[in-house]
Amino acid sequence: MAEQPKTGQPKTGSHDPDFPEAFLQFMRSGWREDPLAVTPVPEVPNYAKRRAALSDAFPGETLIIPSGGEKIRANDTDYPFRPGSDFVYLTGDRDPDSVLVMRPSGSSHDAVLHTRQRNSKETDGFFRNRDGELWIGRTHTLAEKSTELGIDTAPLGALGPALADSAPGRTRVLRGFDPNVDRTVLAYEPDREHPRDRELAWVISELKLIKDEWEIAQLQEAIDATVHGFEDVARVLPADRAVKERLLEGVFGLRARHDGNDVGYGSIVGAGAHATILHWVRNTGMTRPGELLLMDMGVEGNHFYTADVTRTVPVSGQFTPLQRQVYDIVHASQQAGIDFIRPGVLYKDIHKTCMRVLTEGLHDLGLLPVSVDEAMSEESTIYRRWTLHSFGHMLGIDVHDCSKARNDNYRDGTIAEGYVLTVEPGLYFQPEDDLVPEELRGVGVRIEDDVLVTADGCRNLSDGLPRSSAEVEEWMAAQRAAGPRLPA
Repeated sequence: MAEQPKTGQPKTGSHDPDFPEAFLQFMRSGWREDPLAVTPVPEVPNYAKRRAALSDAFPGETLIIPSGGEKIRANDTDYPFRPGSDFVYLTGDRDPDSVLVMRPSGSSHDAVLHTRQRNSKETDGFFRNRDGELWIGRTHTLAEKSTELGIDTAPLGALGPALADSAPGRTRVLRGFDPNVDRTVLAYEPDREHPRDRELAWVISELKLIKDEWEIAQLQEAIDATVHGFEDVARVLPADRAVKERLLEGVFGLRARHDGNDVGYGSIVGAGAHATILHWVRNTGMTRPGELLLMDMGVEGNHFYTADVTRTVPVSGQFTPLQRQVYDIVHASQQAGIDFIRPGVLYKDIHKTCMRVLTEGLHDLGLLPVSVDEAMSEESTIYRRWTLHSFGHMLGIDVHDCSKARNDNYRDGTIAEGYVLTVEPGLYFQPEDDLVPEELRGVGVRIEDDVLVTADGCRNLSDGLPRSSAEVEEWMAAQRAAGPRLPA
């Protein structure tokens, strides 16, 4: 063990005044204390069940899972805080600098949430500190948070002694979220993550693979809001003149903030050739009539579960014959992948199913210098020049959920009922690619939906948006006819 973490430091600015004593005395009195009406949140049993499953995986060991801290955006302003996904999955807590400590007790664990105490009206921090309640509003007492989340709480200042009591070799830390905790509970190699800690991370990821009914409901809410967001964008997208990509990003962002917590990731709004850039998040371009517009966007719900949906639409409202041909290849690939999904199939076979349809389409376009089978062979895979990425990924409380799971249980494993994953094949013809005809250069198409694996197949949770080229054209016309709207 090393030095105890520094906690409870006041959050102040260098330009804060040195208040006279008369003002301090005046501010310390005359305030009423209004209690919060706190009841347990409905999902308390879910969090308890997840902690119990984690406890079963590591009997007799201390487990430490931090929420993470605030990040500076510029000078004395912070980015909006978003708790670590594994931490919130296990606790439901949303506050920075909190730490879940699960200590062995008999055949299970005692769980204690170490968290900030209030800068209440009983302290000068109430009005002097930037995290005091005069600045940020009423916060929970330890008892109120314990009632709301169904977990024992302790002040953050007690974390140091709690960590100091942890037995070396019997403690695991979810690292990379709280540098103070990382420094306090040393790995055997201080500059490298220890295998024991990696095992904690992959166990939590694998617990997250199967979604329960409550999680599926959260995802559906986020996806439904995303559908409305795409409709909002289509209703303000002109068919006959250019607009900024950032206008469309902003319209979707309004829906995300109104119906959920925020966007689940930086929105990709790629007009024209920008659609061929996989993570085009600068969104500094303009739409142009006659070109395609690729939008990869998702609402993050109020419990942090996120949607991840992509649609590629013709700005003018109608695909050109060549655009339709490329789009229909991608749609056929996606449909083949969705039709293939069921419990027990290999994750990588879903990929192969989607990629074969794309490769056959590339052959039909006259782009492959070899046969489809040769292009897809493990010794070649030259089709990837134009497909670039996998068929999809797991989805949940992270947009790329379960990312620490072992390959044997994810990319090299089979899928199971309760998994939620994206299916998002695409074709991308770069503007500088001399191996494709000029008319294809700068054309990018991706179609992405979020599917739930069911007992006998899968269900498309984002089927509120059209997928076929004909349906997209009809949908564009219907949205434009309906006209702009504000979220209700």
